[in-house]
Amino acid sequence: MSTSVQETVPKRRVAIIGGGLVGALAVLYFAKRGWQVSLFELREDLRVPENKKNLSHRSINLALSARGLSALKRISLGLDDKILEHVIHMKGRMIHLGEGKLKSQLYGVFGECIYSVEREILLELLLNTAATFTNVKMYFQHQFKRCNFDDGILEFENKKTGNPFQDSADLIIGADGAFSAVRTQLMRVVRMDYSQEYISHAYLELTIPPRVNDKGEEEFAMDPNHLHIWPRHSFMMIALPNRNKSFTCTLFMPFENFDALKTEDDLMEFFRKYYADSIPLIGEDQLKEGYFRNPRGSLMSIKCKPYHYKDRAVIIGDAAHCMVPFYGQGMNCGFQDVEMLNGIFEEYEILAVQSSDKLALALEEFTKRRHPDAIAICDLAMYNYIEMRSSVVKPWYLLRKRIEETLYWLFPTRSIAPLYTMVSFSTMRYSEAVQRWKRQGFLLNVIGVSILTTVTAASIWIGYYRFRRI
Repeated sequence: MSTSVQETVPKRRVAIIGGGLVGALAVLYFAKRGWQVSLFELREDLRVPENKKNLSHRSINLALSARGLSALKRISLGLDDKILEHVIHMKGRMIHLGEGKLKSQLYGVFGECIYSVEREILLELLLNTAATFTNVKMYFQHQFKRCNFDDGILEFENKKTGNPFQDSADLIIGADGAFSAVRTQLMRVVRMDYSQEYISHAYLELTIPPRVNDKGEEEFAMDPNHLHIWPRHSFMMIALPNRNKSFTCTLFMPFENFDALKTEDDLMEFFRKYYADSIPLIGEDQLKEGYFRNPRGSLMSIKCKPYHYKDRAVIIGDAAHCMVPFYGQGMNCGFQDVEMLNGIFEEYEILAVQSSDKLALALEEFTKRRHPDAIAICDLAMYNYIEMRSSVVKPWYLLRKRIEETLYWLFPTRSIAPLYTMVSFSTMRYSEAVQRWKRQGFLLNVIGVSILTTVTAASIWIGYYRFRRI
């Protein structure tokens, strides 16, 4: 279609429900493609200073890795460079073994790292960038109520005034999180397979404040270039660094463990037993206050299919695949959703102008291509909780990790690569990473058993030789 014809044909309208990180990035991609974009968000505009104090209690830092950076870079607005000015590099895990013992486990063989980034800073960057586009309108404090996908009619309630509001769109995108209202509406018109699983563990956030050095200056109380983990087999605590030199700690453990800590004495006895080195870092008074004041959160995994309806709607991010947070891929996966959807639009030559193109086929392809990856990362996230809270201190895990990393260091272009490298430091499809991991697992186990057998045999021979000399 020629440029002159495109200018006279009405532009397509897309309504994006959910103004979180994934929804805000989707706004930018569609705006860049030339669509008329409307963003609807239930919460207040966090860019307004007086609204920041009303933000819900959510972890202020996230782990940004290769997939998220790729999506920020692909849109060619300099977002990747801008956000990297506000991150803290984390090169590995720092394992707190107890009794003051620490063990660093690097993430990457070649110095790769992930980035601790504050949710608020990243979201403000995306929303401020969106505000520079003349084809973008943003509606805050608008609650999505229902829609007619075929007619493209959406109904909202303005939570500030209480008045109803109606809009129309050619395409509706649900980026409204794990409890997606768009997904609920989608279930009415498609035969959606849907599963939801709560895990038996809850989480609670605590804070390690900055410490003051001899010069009276605030500094980090621990190494800021690690993600700190206190693995205790059936539960754990982690800590991520913030730019204000504090750490956000998250305690993960079964609900019954939380319920058992009813008094301050119970709490302190528990922490002295399992997290003694964290008490002076958090502060005893702050620990008691934070534990009994801060809310506990539940953790769940959601899988569903399909993600689309005809050429009228599609869901992305947590609305399509909610995962537990133990691989640090929730945001990165959601960002990759947007990048992949954009790539499919390019493949199918989906234009911003009204036309009888292959939009329905493009959305169907998104479901077909993305669903295996979503299943893979949801399962990996669940698996990684076991690794983080328990496996990281087990000899067999450490041996296999050392073998895997050595082989990858020697032959980086060959088939063997650490699973964490494939997930966090590449944009390889999650499903392909899992397949490669399973294929190389047998070989690694054989090598590991061979090493253990050799070491055992050598030890027996040396012992026998020494005995004979006696």
